[in-house]
Amino acid sequence: MKVGGSLKGAEALLSELAAYPGPLVLVHGGGPEIGAWLERLGYKSRFVGGLRVTPPEQLEVVEMALYLTGKRLAEGLSRRGRKALALSGRDALCLKGRALPGLGRVGEVVGVEVGLLEDLLAKGYTPLLAPIALDGEGPLNVNADTAAGAVAGALGWPAVFLTDVEGVYRDPKDPQSRLLHLTPEEVEALKEAGVIQGGMIPKVEAALSALRAGAPWAAIAKGERGVLARVLAGEAGTRFTL
Repeated sequence: MKVGGSLKGAEALLSELAAYPGPLVLVHGGGPEIGAWLERLGYKSRFVGGLRVTPPEQLEVVEMALYLTGKRLAEGLSRRGRKALALSGRDALCLKGRALPGLGRVGEVVGVEVGLLEDLLAKGYTPLLAPIALDGEGPLNVNADTAAGAVAGALGWPAVFLTDVEGVYRDPKDPQSRLLHLTPEEVEALKEAGVIQGGMIPKVEAALSALRAGAPWAAIAKGERGVLARVLAGEAGTRFTL
């Protein structure tokens, strides 16, 4: 499951996540925290296709913000009875990456060390991953949706992407136009029509990548109380299948 980088928004879900009876692997973002720290240090944020351009001199700031967010979320879950560990893709070389051209130290996940995650799950811990991957030159900033899709595919688990909208809308201005189900072919048509655009593109691409990597299904849904049960029942969000 991918949870948003807004700590305020994520905290509203901590009780529900803590109460979920099954195993979870969480991948968290950090957009608001990253943006705030970059601004404090005099850097301007720039996005291309929904991805944050990350020059090498900004990567330490990105990692710092992600780690702080992860530790706060792990503490919040642990205090609610769900033992959580905040990790990074650096730990045990969990996420192997490949740099994307023209974006600085931004990459995608090309390999997942699932043994670490499975060992933690077997011991009753909930892994909470910051989306930092490693290539031959060092760390890469990976979009959290992309990282979550890769992890779900490697585990063969469903991938759930929590965001601030109900799912994919046929009309972005009309929340009542939520699409219940999409296939890769339908996604391409919606992208060409300009329906899927901006920050929704990485989420949709991550959902499709998760399917190709082995996830049985993926869903994009609004992060609100009760969403887990409703998504699993097919009552909330937009579900993707091959």
